[in-house]
Amino acid sequence: MLITGANKGLGLEAARRLGEQGWTIFLGSRDEGRGRAAADKLTADGANVVMVPLDVTSDESVADAVRLVREHTDRLDVLINNAGTSGRAIAPADATAEEIHSVYDTNVYGPIRVTHAFLPLLRAAEHPRVVMVSSAVGSFAVVTDPQQPSAKMHELAYSSSKAALNMITLRYAHAIPEIKFNIATPGEVANRKFAATDMNHHTGELTVTEGTDSIVRLATIDADGPSGIFIDRLGPIAW
Repeated sequence: MLITGANKGLGLEAARRLGEQGWTIFLGSRDEGRGRAAADKLTADGANVVMVPLDVTSDESVADAVRLVREHTDRLDVLINNAGTSGRAIAPADATAEEIHSVYDTNVYGPIRVTHAFLPLLRAAEHPRVVMVSSAVGSFAVVTDPQQPSAKMHELAYSSSKAALNMITLRYAHAIPEIKFNIATPGEVANRKFAATDMNHHTGELTVTEGTDSIVRLATIDADGPSGIFIDRLGPIAW
């Protein structure tokens, strides 16, 4: 199992929980030092972890990651595209194409870059799964609900990047039925709650463990499980 952006936050907690279940974790981290520190901690707790230097915005880094994973296995059962950036929450009137592009490079092009590179290893697995870590702000239903806090979050980059990621995931799910592609958001849409992470300056009401419930569920679905769904920890949410 490969998890991108796994040196902290949701990625690290997902790695911890899934490592406890006996999975071999390929821990992707853009920062090698932080990645090795995270991997060492998980290993000390009994998990089987391989640290993978991985910058999802770099074709070269992703290609190197594929080569490293191939040194350890001939297949990849699960890919969790977790790496993401919030951008600078610039007001729409002030947002530039450059600002949007920098966020899309991580949140949209990154998952495409990683998924494309690892498709051969995923296809070699008996029951491959891809989990895209998105956000409720990528849901039109959520953003158009005046009761939701994100309806008043006036920015372009992050929310539109997650909406794009959701559509990309659906397109993968429809076109590649032998691989299960699903989308997780680390929150509770019905209760208007989100997980506390560095990205939101730990202002969320849910713990990072609660935030990974949807990720872990989708990473461990069985062979007759769904593909092309969008869930939070309570269940399916509206698009």
